[in-house]
Amino acid sequence: MDRHTKEQRRKNMQAIKRKDTKIELMLRKSLWKNGLRYRVDCKDIFGSPDIAIKKYKIAVFCDSEFFHGYNWANQKDNIKSNKEYWISKIERNMQRDKNVNKILKDNGWLVIRFWGFEIIKDVEECTQKIIESIQARKKVKKSND
Repeated sequence: MDRHTKEQRRKNMQAIKRKDTKIELMLRKSLWKNGLRYRVDCKDIFGSPDIAIKKYKIAVFCDSEFFHGYNWANQKDNIKSNKEYWISKIERNMQRDKNVNKILKDNGWLVIRFWGFEIIKDVEECTQKIIESIQARKKVKKSND
């Protein structure tokens, strides 16, 4: 049973951002501080990555645990209201994420996905992973030239 009225729940759901979320802003701020430049919410790249480093074909996604199905086998049992809708929606999101990963990889992109808790716990480690990916891509690019 939901603790909120339908109108309260609707208002809460409308307030959830699609872009510029707390975790995205944390990671972008850290990347910028480390001298990395990037594009945000790139509509011209399949899947509209939250952060894209086009020069090295790196797509970064910042996934919230609920909407992208973290620990899904255990978490789907915790949904209390509108269970059928949310299970279907989140499983579609998970499938879409897999498809986006595959299509981007098939087109030469490196896909990096972080869970929200990973960014909150250690944004510097996430930033370092992106920096290391750029350095690896630079080496490959040099050896191909």
